[in-house]
Amino acid sequence: MSTPDQFHALMRDVTRLTAGQPLDAVLQARLNRDAGPQSELFQSIFAACRQGVADGWMCSREGGGIRYGRVIKPAPDLEGCSVDVVDMDDLAGPHHTHPNGEIDMIMPLTGDARFDGHGAGWLVYGPGSAHSPTVTQGRALVLYLLPGGAIEFTRSG
Repeated sequence: MSTPDQFHALMRDVTRLTAGQPLDAVLQARLNRDAGPQSELFQSIFAACRQGVADGWMCSREGGGIRYGRVIKPAPDLEGCSVDVVDMDDLAGPHHTHPNGEIDMIMPLTGDARFDGHGAGWLVYGPGSAHSPTVTQGRALVLYLLPGGAIEFTRSG
């Protein structure tokens, strides 16, 4: 059983690892080493996300074939980060930029699902980066930690 409060506590465990660190390849390597797919923390978060989706308090919105939702607004006890979770199956999401960077936790649900070319684990985008988030080779949940909750979607046309 996972509740929003229990999930928030798990996110505190993650942000303790990221506190004060630049969002770069060094942080990505550290997260994959200390909280990678085989770790208890990763497995606990993955289980909480699956339960949250099943219970309807996570990924409660849908658009363009993507189920999504902001689970936690920017919170002081999460180093000012917000937490969003998306459920994507072999598709690309809307292009956006990360003014303050983005920390992604990739949780494949089927096969060898990949997010932006990466399998299970952590992916870190630095401040000012941009992408069209893309899941290939199956379905995955992706958790986004956004410093300051900052994300800017690119206008089309």
